Amino acid sequence: MKITSPTVNAPCWVELSTKDPVAAKAFYHELFGWRPETVPDEKAMGYTNLYAGDAAVAGLVGLMQPDQPTAWTISFASTDADAGAAAVRAAGGSLIVEPMEALDWGRFAVAADPSGAVFGLWQGRSFAGAQLIDEPGSLGWIELATRDTAGAREFYHRVFGWSVTIGEMYTQWGIAGHDFGGMLDMSDQFPADVPPYWMPYFAVADVDVTAERAAVLGATVSLPPTDVPDGPRLSVLRDPQGAAFGIHVADPQG
Repeated sequence: MKITSPTVNAPCWVELSTKDPVAAKAFYHELFGWRPETVPDEKAMGYTNLYAGDAAVAGLVGLMQPDQPTAWTISFASTDADAGAAAVRAAGGSLIVEPMEALDWGRFAVAADPSGAVFGLWQGRSFAGAQLIDEPGSLGWIELATRDTAGAREFYHRVFGWSVTIGEMYTQWGIAGHDFGGMLDMSDQFPADVPPYWMPYFAVADVDVTAERAAVLGATVSLPPTDVPDGPRLSVLRDPQGAAFGIHVADPQG
C-alpha cells in the first residue's frame, strides 16, 4: 500500500468486532506487539484502540448484536458520511448502521455492497484514522473476495471513484495511481455458504515467523506462507475467535 496516511475514499481504519475482547487483546499483543488502550468514556462502550508504539493502528470492540460475527471491518475515509451512505444506496448497496456520531471522533456508517460484503465509512473529526499505514504491525493491504467481480468493479468505482487494474489473476483497486487493495474471484474456490467479504492484510517483517507465532498462539493458518507471482510473500490466518486476516511482508520502499 503506497497510501501512507488517511486519504479520502481510501482505507483509513480497521476494527475487530469480537466475542472475546480480553482474549483478542492478548492475542494481537503477543502477535503484533499492539498495546491496547480502552477508552474510559462509558459512552464508548468499551471501545479499545490498538497501538503500534505511539500510533493508533486498529480498533477492537465486543459484539453489539447476538448474530454479529467475529470479524474485521475495513472503513474508508469520507468527507461526508451521510452523502457516502446515500451513494452506497444509489449504487445498489445497503446500510447496516445508518450514519451516526462516534463521540467527538467523527461520524460513521456501516454498509454492504450489493453482494453483501461489509465495509465502513468514516468521516473523521478529532480522529482521522490510522496513524501508521504500510509499516510492520499496521494495515498494509485490503482484499475483497466476491463472486460478482463485474458488479463489484462498477459499485466501488461509482461510490468511491476507485481506479481498477485488471490482471490475468487479480484485480487491483487504486486512487490517483496508488494501489491499496485487490479483488479475488471466489468462483469455485470457496464453499457456497461462505459470503463475500473484505479482509485486511497487516504488514510484517517476516511472514513465516509471524504465521508460526500465530499458530502457537491458537490461530488457524488458512493459507500457509506463500510467494505470490509479482507480489509479496503472504499468509492468511484466523485468530482464535475466528476473525480472518492476512499478513504480508512489508514493502521496504514504504
